Amino acid sequence: MKTTNATQNWGYQNPSFWMALLIALMIIMVGLKFFFIPEQSATDFGISFDSSRDIPFGYIKGIRDIFSGIVLLPLLYFRMKRAVAWVLAMVIIVPVTDFILVWKVSGIQNWTHMLIHDLTVLYIIFTCYLLFGKKK
Repeated sequence: MKTTNATQNWGYQNPSFWMALLIALMIIMVGLKFFFIPEQSATDFGISFDSSRDIPFGYIKGIRDIFSGIVLLPLLYFRMKRAVAWVLAMVIIVPVTDFILVWKVSGIQNWTHMLIHDLTVLYIIFTCYLLFGKKK
């Protein structure tokens, strides 16, 4: 059994690496925004808070998003292409459920916010397609 991570030919020269890094950094930024300015972030997300008692939910979302982005960073650093692909494949559930939440709370009239979540899903799916595509 191999106990060390073999260096792969995948990394900085591959567009899929930068696409995955962008996902990680953007979701960390969204999480930090939710953690530090939760009320504005909730409005930008597509679901405004009803009262200041809702603010802790912004912190929860912020921490969730920060973790979702940070978990990718060591995998990218060590150029673990398959691991990045699998984590991203599982992370798709986050923007999918975000879309559903915005739809359930705000309805179809909030289509711009729902579109942002949809485009995020499509971007992650395309990145996964590239990552799973070639076995280098």
